[in-house]
Amino acid sequence: MAITSERAATEIQANGGSLMSRGILWLALAAAGSAAFFWDGIVSLLKAWSLPEYSHGPIIPLIAAYLLLREFQAAPPLRGARNRLPGLLVLLAGLFVGLIGNLTQIPDLITYGLIVAIGGLILLLAGARDGLRYWVGWIYLFFMLPLPNIIYWQVSTELQFISSRLGVEFIQSVGIPVYLNGNIIDLGIYQLQVAEACSGLRYLFPLTSFGFLFAVLYKGPVWHKIVLFFSSIPITILMNSLRIGVIGVLVDSFGIAQAEGFLHWFEGWIIFVACITLLYLEAIILQRLVARPQPVMGILDLEFTGILGPLRSAGSLLASRYLIAAALLLVASGALWQLTPSRTVPVVERQTLSEFPMEFAGWKGTLQPKLDPTIEQVLGADEYLLADFKDASGQQPVNLFMTYYHKTTGGPGIHSPEVCIPGGGWEISRWQQTLVSSGDPATPAFFVNRAVIQKGQSKQLVYYWFEQRGRHLNSEYTAKFYAVWDAITRSRTDGALVRFVTPLAPGEPEAAADERLKAFLAPVFRIIPTFVPE
Repeated sequence: MAITSERAATEIQANGGSLMSRGILWLALAAAGSAAFFWDGIVSLLKAWSLPEYSHGPIIPLIAAYLLLREFQAAPPLRGARNRLPGLLVLLAGLFVGLIGNLTQIPDLITYGLIVAIGGLILLLAGARDGLRYWVGWIYLFFMLPLPNIIYWQVSTELQFISSRLGVEFIQSVGIPVYLNGNIIDLGIYQLQVAEACSGLRYLFPLTSFGFLFAVLYKGPVWHKIVLFFSSIPITILMNSLRIGVIGVLVDSFGIAQAEGFLHWFEGWIIFVACITLLYLEAIILQRLVARPQPVMGILDLEFTGILGPLRSAGSLLASRYLIAAALLLVASGALWQLTPSRTVPVVERQTLSEFPMEFAGWKGTLQPKLDPTIEQVLGADEYLLADFKDASGQQPVNLFMTYYHKTTGGPGIHSPEVCIPGGGWEISRWQQTLVSSGDPATPAFFVNRAVIQKGQSKQLVYYWFEQRGRHLNSEYTAKFYAVWDAITRSRTDGALVRFVTPLAPGEPEAAADERLKAFLAPVFRIIPTFVPE
């Protein structure tokens, strides 16, 4: 029923100040229940905010609150609140997503469920029609969430390549000879690795959130707002590439210290401020395209007068039956989840990869040196095996790389070779699937990923697949789906990546290398269940 703050206060007084009618108390209960139910996601979110890429996260809720209060001030949610049922349905959807996240121990899902639930509460308070007015503040909350790892690594890797290439072009433009090998910028005496930290993500995330805020507050046509928001992405990439190029020039002139420590951090902040400046200059230029341009200092609608007014009237909010139902639902969900005993993860009997045999079925192996500690950290595997195998024929060796994870949800997850291999400077032909036989009549043939990679004159053939609790999968997304499914149905998410690589000798046809890998696959496949149980 449509009511004003004064009428709400009158009705509360008429009801004897009944606590049951005070909406603010039910909102507080809803918040407490939400905190209990989504707690693991909130803790994970706070940890993510300690990372450079998401260090802007803590200010996002504050800005979102400001955007919501602006809309509340212009169109109070107590006016014209109708059709609250959709809000309750959206809240239920948020609880469902959060439940899946809790059961699978995937914090990202829990936090996404929390944001959906917040949207449900907004619609529930204001009604479906009027609640849509407040979408800006709600959408802005998504900028505080970390990207799912499966997307994060792909975005980070692609940005590394773009930044590397553009940075090298800048260095070459000033007459400095430079060679790019994957993500390694070779200056001759010095080599610079364009690592994950230099990909641009630590600028891209905060600047896209700033670009969205800038577009919302910008006084101009809608198409101007769209241009401003989406231009924040190329501006960030170009300026980060310029930063890498400048570092390369400074290193070539003054030494490797220019790429380390305080100078590296300071150069990053210069680029960040430069990106914001360019965005503002772009807004000034766009203003010149309208009949009555805003003054330079008046481009943004920054109004704080009376912004806290909606908070002062919050005490007069009347509780609807939907708000009471939502609060009771959230409190019950939070209490039940907190009181539910932790699920017991079954003990999986297996041998460690350190016990993998170095001689079997005519193949003899040699362990290779351990990976660089930095690579091990990024890999995030609980165990890994790296070894070269040869058979009695003396053909080209087959490199076996296996990673094992006790848990493939809630952590870095398994890294696809499609993301990792290009970082070493290898050019990849199109990934495709090829059918292979396990050599076991009880196991049908399955598809693995296949590609030919090349660096200079060297060529190699690569096979890989994901070994997931008895499944042999070639899709990273399918592996994620089954990880979620098995976490719910079997309380297990352990799994592995299996990768074969063999060199192609000069003039050797690919078919011969295919036969070599397939011949190696059959005996290895029989051994795998000992180390990666079904």
